[in-house]
Amino acid sequence: MQYCQTFKTSDAIAITVAKMKKKRLEMEYSFDFELIGIISSAKGYKLAWEVNHILGSRLTRQPDLTVMLNKEAYASYGYYAFENEVNVLKLFKNKPNEPELIKNLLVPEFQHYDYILLTQGEAHMASKRLQELLKNIPSIELTAFIPLASLKSKDNFIF
Repeated sequence: MQYCQTFKTSDAIAITVAKMKKKRLEMEYSFDFELIGIISSAKGYKLAWEVNHILGSRLTRQPDLTVMLNKEAYASYGYYAFENEVNVLKLFKNKPNEPELIKNLLVPEFQHYDYILLTQGEAHMASKRLQELLKNIPSIELTAFIPLASLKSKDNFIF
């Protein structure tokens, strides 16, 4: 709906203001991936190397993932990725790189996890087997599935 109002500011100047109804675009995404939470005290590069060794993958360091926290603040998270024709694996650090933003976790609902492993493709289909393989890594203390249905921060993984 559109309508106009005209205001006279002086004898020679008239201002016309058009007001339009704003529409908001709502989008729903398909979340065709699974998340596995990992508790480990290892550095990211060491954990990526160990995952590569166990799975035969090639996780490599990627440019940091930047997430907007609010209108002025951004946080960046380190991550490693591996993709082939059938699989996608991404290993994210749950804590931001900036020490002053340490409370702004990538998955704030699960703050006890140090890393988040995103699986997609065939790795996603065989995730129980993947979790068993991850438990064989000495530096990993615990792995557990993260339920996407109750996760509010799953939009952080759409990029």
